[in-house]
Amino acid sequence: MSTLTVTAKGQVTLRKDLLKHLGVHAGEKVTVEKLPDGRIEVRAARPAGSISDVFDFLKRENGPSLSIEEMNEIASQGWAGKR
Repeated sequence: MSTLTVTAKGQVTLRKDLLKHLGVHAGEKVTVEKLPDGRIEVRAARPAGSISDVFDFLKRENGPSLSIEEMNEIASQGWAGKR
């Protein structure tokens, strides 16, 4: 069992061993669920959905999917700050 300290701002920092146990790295999120009797449950937030959900982003509104060349052009414009 671990004891954590609440700061004056009402924040709690989880130690590295707890984050490692959750499988959470810097910048990732955790979910907190309120349970009865003043308890909480902390879990690593995992994205919902599947990899196939992103495939629709590559489709044009009324046509076929983008070609590799078209995707590369869009990506290069984005990196150049033109999009």
